[in-house]
Amino acid sequence: MTHSVSIQNRSIGPGHPCFVIGEVAQAHDGSLGTAHAYIDAVARAGADAVKFQTHIAEAESTPGEPFRIKFSPQDATRYDYWKRMEFSEPQWQGLADHANQVGLVFLSTPFSLEAVELLDRLRVAAWKVGSGEVTNLPMIERMASTGRPVLLSSGMSDWEDLDRAVNAATSAGAPLGLFQCTTAYPCPPEKIGLNVLDELRRRYQCPVGLSDHSGTIYAGLAAATLGANLLEVHVVLSRECFGPDVRASLTTAEFAELVSGVRFIHTALAHSLDKQSMAAEMSDLRAMFGKSIVAARHLPLGHRLAAGDLALKKPGTGIPAARLKEIVGRKLKQAVAANTLLSENDLD
Repeated sequence: MTHSVSIQNRSIGPGHPCFVIGEVAQAHDGSLGTAHAYIDAVARAGADAVKFQTHIAEAESTPGEPFRIKFSPQDATRYDYWKRMEFSEPQWQGLADHANQVGLVFLSTPFSLEAVELLDRLRVAAWKVGSGEVTNLPMIERMASTGRPVLLSSGMSDWEDLDRAVNAATSAGAPLGLFQCTTAYPCPPEKIGLNVLDELRRRYQCPVGLSDHSGTIYAGLAAATLGANLLEVHVVLSRECFGPDVRASLTTAEFAELVSGVRFIHTALAHSLDKQSMAAEMSDLRAMFGKSIVAARHLPLGHRLAAGDLALKKPGTGIPAARLKEIVGRKLKQAVAANTLLSENDLD
């Protein structure tokens, strides 16, 4: 039995709409104004939540931390980059307030215990654990101690790592959600791991979803079709923006298309179709578009019908085309003009 969780009055789990998160991460490039612009863009797209990353350079990084990929000409080290991405607590509060005002759940991934404490003071609605923090059990335990849901990304984890992280969260009584995730930017289709969704659901009996880095809408739509309860994708205002995640992101226009598709799929999956009832409801259309048996030419009284005497034409209000074989060989009780729909009254 998969258990549902609730995040700010939104139920997540079986039977509920997929909870869609627009991941801003560092796409704001340290600009508070741009961060606020992303909140409005994610809200316009129809998502449920907007997510940032809360970095406190001194708490999470050593000064010499190297870049995984050197992308920034203005930051000598990763530490310098994290420093430039920092916002003050009042600025974070402003972002959280803005998200709530436009109907979004505000989320941010912490990367240090100090960041956890900051977000806790903001009463963040749920905790998102990044793939690189799954083995940071002290931080997960601190998050879980608040009783708020813990959402774990599994991008770098094996099953033992996940078991320990899940145990750290659930032992403290926190509701749990899990993301299948592959830490590749962008992620190729063969590494997305849609099959893992069911494995996560069976193993942990909690809501599961996809944290997607493919840079396309396809993986998210596929995950929704497979019953994902959560979906997180990176968003960017334009592919011409600066930042390390641009290639693995959706533009905000693409994100809106994804959200629309996910909502469409949820509605389709939530409604079963009775083919018999559907056909009955469409009887008028069936008559309009169906084919009837008609005289292919003028046919005289007493004529025995051959296949060449008959044609199949719309509308379907006469003898149905499906009965053609049984009509061949019968005699006419009266003459029939060309293109006339045959009826039983015409036949012996």
